[in-house]
Amino acid sequence: MKKFKTIFNQVKALEGTETPDLINLLWQLIYYSPKMPVRLQQQQLLDEAKAFTLEVDDLHFAKSNLKFNGFIWGEGSRKILVTHGWGSKAADFSELITSLKSLPNTQIIAFDAPGNGSSDRELSNLILFAKAATAIIKTYGVPDVMIGHSLGAMANAVAIKDTSIEPELLISITPLINLRENFVATLNAADVSPEVQAKFFADFEQLFEMKASDFIMDKVYPTELIHRHWLAFDPEDKVAPVGYLKAFIDLHPEIETKAYENRGHDRIIKDDALIADILALIA
Repeated sequence: MKKFKTIFNQVKALEGTETPDLINLLWQLIYYSPKMPVRLQQQQLLDEAKAFTLEVDDLHFAKSNLKFNGFIWGEGSRKILVTHGWGSKAADFSELITSLKSLPNTQIIAFDAPGNGSSDRELSNLILFAKAATAIIKTYGVPDVMIGHSLGAMANAVAIKDTSIEPELLISITPLINLRENFVATLNAADVSPEVQAKFFADFEQLFEMKASDFIMDKVYPTELIHRHWLAFDPEDKVAPVGYLKAFIDLHPEIETKAYENRGHDRIIKDDALIADILALIA
């Protein structure tokens, strides 16, 4: 988190003036994923897991294969895949994973996406999150339940679409719906001028060969492959504004939703009521 604040302050100090230094910093501002240390309780949970390492290809930043780390608890036949959000890691789900371990006949798989937690590199993106989830599915089999938080919820949708799997249950917690608007909010907070933002998005389109506006849930959501989707949100979420969520839900009224007031975008994954509801859904 300290490095992210440094990058943010450096961008603000340039006062929106278009320079090579500023353009380079903007890529770090948007794609550097802050890393927080693992707490003792979290490390104890990781120590109980069977650790594994897989690879994905990073075609845009590293232009090489990246290793990422994952963790497995249990040997049951019912698989649960947990995908964390931006600037997070598998260990941040310690409360939920500990509770899931109490369910019979389950195997829980979580991972640190490339550029996050204990995994390689510093820069990350949605594509790498989704590729990591896809690599796990291809290696360990189709999960019966997929749980995703924030960016991880969108990554799960992309992975389902890319693999054509049909999970029994998809659970999304405070999902990001419109990545471009999240980028704009970050750039605005750093006082980046509209002209420089336009240059950033033009560079984005050239690098990824797609527009930032394509990174929205509406365009990646594999409706025909999802049998049941349960979605938890905080009506006052500032990171994933409820207006974008409502527009998405209006397109997909079959999605079951539940509001958890005053939980916060990140803290919600530790909430006792949410965890109890997830256990009931899976059980």
